[in-house]
Amino acid sequence: MSDFTSNFWSVYVAGITVISIAACLLLLWFSGKARAMTASDNTTGHVWDGDLREMNNPLPRWWVGLFLITIAFAAVYLYLYPGLGASAGSYGWSSHGQYEAEVAKGDAEVAPLYARFLAMKVEDVSKDPQAHAIGERLFMNNCSQCHGSDAHGGKGFPNLTDNDWLHGGTPEKIVESITKGRVGNMPPMAAAVGTADDVKNVANYVLSLSGSPNDSVRANLGKEKFVVCAACHGPDGKGMQAVGSANLTDNIWLHGFGENAIIAMVNNGKVNVMPAQESKLSAAQIHVLASYVWGLSNNAAAK
Repeated sequence: MSDFTSNFWSVYVAGITVISIAACLLLLWFSGKARAMTASDNTTGHVWDGDLREMNNPLPRWWVGLFLITIAFAAVYLYLYPGLGASAGSYGWSSHGQYEAEVAKGDAEVAPLYARFLAMKVEDVSKDPQAHAIGERLFMNNCSQCHGSDAHGGKGFPNLTDNDWLHGGTPEKIVESITKGRVGNMPPMAAAVGTADDVKNVANYVLSLSGSPNDSVRANLGKEKFVVCAACHGPDGKGMQAVGSANLTDNIWLHGFGENAIIAMVNNGKVNVMPAQESKLSAAQIHVLASYVWGLSNNAAAK
């Protein structure tokens, strides 16, 4: 681990760089001083194709001058910019610093536009064509990796175009979800439910809540054991947005449908994490993004 925390590699790189430049100067100096054995006609005696003879002429002055300019340029560059190991150079330039400056410049240019959106309600922003275009781009860059480019989600990732919300679909809740992120945690419940047969009965009862195909006998037997699940999903199975528990009475299955999928969920549990975006996006950007997400289900319904 010490190799990654010491300054050895910084000194090593700086030393190699300086030695390389010095070697270029020495090469130029020696090539100017060295004299090859030549004949009286200034040829070296090497002949190709019968009549091509190698001369011993000095290097062209323009070539030597260009070589010296490149060495001088390298010295000046390394003085001004980082290149000698960990040295930051006299300008103190860095790619990260340039990135921060460009982001700050871009933020300043769009600040008036975002300020206008920030003063509007989410419902109104979602209907603004310009805000919609910005929100769509923010979504593509930050959300589509999980929820899909069409926001229809996938297994383990919620569909944002319907009206099924684990934590609530109001503008305030969407802003909260984007800003702070969410952690969904269903612990393994097999031990609390009982035997493997009990788990299977509960799975069939859960299927019956949404009118899905199920074994009615097992479903009746599992109703009593469902009390273990009711602590989060409610006695009627409709879930509780306060804790982010799923509604089991609809026909929306975030982590897979069917008896086997429910049994696996009861046995193994599940942890889902949506990362917080407050460190990546400004409050105004989150406002526009939340407006876009809210509009995916509400504006479509209005049409």
